[in-house]
Amino acid sequence: MTLTDTTTPFFTQAAKLAGLSILTADQGVDSQGRPTYLYRFATSAEASNQHTLLMELSESFEIAAPQMQEGLVSHLAEAAKRLRNPRPDAYVTLAGLPIAMRDFKWPLHLSTSGADTYLVHGTVGLEDGSNSPLHARISAALTVTFAEIVAAPEQPFAEGFIYNAIRKTLDQGQLEFLKSGNRQPVPVTTRYYSRWQKKFIFADTNASQRRDFIALKAYWLSGVLGGNEPVWMADPRDAQYLNTTVEEMLKDVQQQAEAGLLNMSSDTEFAAATPELMDHAATYRHLLDDALSATKPAFNEEMRAGHTNM
Repeated sequence: MTLTDTTTPFFTQAAKLAGLSILTADQGVDSQGRPTYLYRFATSAEASNQHTLLMELSESFEIAAPQMQEGLVSHLAEAAKRLRNPRPDAYVTLAGLPIAMRDFKWPLHLSTSGADTYLVHGTVGLEDGSNSPLHARISAALTVTFAEIVAAPEQPFAEGFIYNAIRKTLDQGQLEFLKSGNRQPVPVTTRYYSRWQKKFIFADTNASQRRDFIALKAYWLSGVLGGNEPVWMADPRDAQYLNTTVEEMLKDVQQQAEAGLLNMSSDTEFAAATPELMDHAATYRHLLDDALSATKPAFNEEMRAGHTNM
């Protein structure tokens, strides 16, 4: 069974289970002009566009398989919690960058250049609270062999690890934030996947690093971008990025709360920045400056200054 109007009841029920509702169900086209189905979900009919989830699936996507249905339900359940964040599109990197994922065009599509890869295009913007124009237009690429690991080259099954690969590439200083520019590559290779453990691995972190990450996330996503509203601190995407579990992250969140850096919500998966945390603004701005400097190619800067032997 492929996606047709007759499958909308499945999405309606899946959304209801996640605490969401379907705002719109439309048809679109992918980057190569093929039909897609567009579903926009929200926690309420009054939600602003920023607090909605747009899910785009290829017309040929097979929804009958239990694995596909389970993946869609899981994606919507996570999205429902992420949509409660003040900025659902915002993330932070281990290096200290607050970023937003924008305008991704799903599903993944085969390269038209002859390369043996699946591609998805999007934009990563710097989100430091200053309406910065700096961004990186990216082209994330999976080899066809690696794509076999993924249940389907569709948004619900690939978005999480694609976003984490982008964060990892930023941590490595291999993407440059610009005011304009061409697409920059983000290779998503088997080095990010352990066939033995059957999971993605982007970084090896210890408890101290995780606690630092949690404070960093609360500072930017709650304190700077979110008006001190609570953010979801138990996001499985962060757990995957940090190579840990949601349970371990929640222990680290509790420790940061006991240290006076977080205010826990009644739903203990959510927490807000405290004034004590916001007092560390200089530290987080310094991390941001260092992380931005690491993304600037020194060779190109020397070329611009005329320091070259060519």
